[in-house]
Amino acid sequence: MRKFLAVLVLIVVCCSMLPVYAAPSTRIKDVAKVQGVRSNQLIGYGLVSGLNGTGDGTKIIETLQSIASMLKSFGVNITTAQMQTKNIAAVMVTADLPPFAKPGDTIDMNVSSIGDAKSLQGGVLLQTPLKAANGAVYAVGQGTLAVGGYSVGSGGSSVQKNFPNVARVPGGAIVEREVPMTFTTNGELRLSLSQPDFTTATRIAESIEGKFGYIASAKDPGTVVINIPAEYESNVVAFVSAIEDLPVYPDSVAKIVINERTGTIVMGTNVTIDEVAVAQGGLTVKIERNNDVSQPAPFSNGTTAPVSNTTVNANEKDGHLIVLPEASSVGDVVGALNAVGATPQDIISILQAMKAAGALHADLQII
Repeated sequence: MRKFLAVLVLIVVCCSMLPVYAAPSTRIKDVAKVQGVRSNQLIGYGLVSGLNGTGDGTKIIETLQSIASMLKSFGVNITTAQMQTKNIAAVMVTADLPPFAKPGDTIDMNVSSIGDAKSLQGGVLLQTPLKAANGAVYAVGQGTLAVGGYSVGSGGSSVQKNFPNVARVPGGAIVEREVPMTFTTNGELRLSLSQPDFTTATRIAESIEGKFGYIASAKDPGTVVINIPAEYESNVVAFVSAIEDLPVYPDSVAKIVINERTGTIVMGTNVTIDEVAVAQGGLTVKIERNNDVSQPAPFSNGTTAPVSNTTVNANEKDGHLIVLPEASSVGDVVGALNAVGATPQDIISILQAMKAAGALHADLQII
């Protein structure tokens, strides 16, 4: 009986030592996309009419020439010297043509003034062809502008909200030509990772192989190559849908993002700190770590695992003291500093000093 119990305990301990992923899983479609499926940028030059005296002045030559050319196409001949352009503005129109957009679909447009127009509020965009980088027209836009701001003035004073020289035309462009797309090459399908990472690419390949067999491999940190199975050669869309819904545990580099202007600090859960003591002005931070082993009770479902017990002390000059036991993250350090009234600039300086000393295991990104 004792031998049986000893073997049982050994099995439980061995099973508890198997590696597991602690991070939550997500779908493959949330961390990777199929190569070849992309949007295309469109751009065009047009005119906005109907402005209440806030359009381009007579000094903007391109506006005068554009109006003359447009009117000439309607049989109206007029010289630029005869024009008053206060109610018209020259604009640039941009749009994104989504993948697999069909002729007749509508897309949104962004309109921005290129002259000296004071505001585009109340204007109407005249028919404008939208071209791609190859010079071909893929959409035609027209419609009433939606301006998210205003600019009014009188007697030498003015009030402005947001940017009245920029507007949108929701659904104002009609797709005239489809962009052909192929997302398979020689029976292969390729996934591009949003955040290239060796570990994440390997896990994506393993997740696909767990479902469909040995058909996937990580070519590099940003690409996973998949061989399309024979049963899906005639229905690649269903195969892609099945792949996108598979779970994966993405990995990422430990990183701390700091905005010095606003004092904002954003950090990941995998940021760790070694034992270190830092003094900044009237503040003193000391981190001590003691390694131990967590042993579960006999015949329980617990696991034997190493435990790092860390104590964070933050001391201010006037005697305030806070102690956080069993912690080893930057969050605890920041919390301790906040408790004693440290400013965001003090916290940022301390984190930078920890990084320089090699005690902070994370990338420090300052924006």
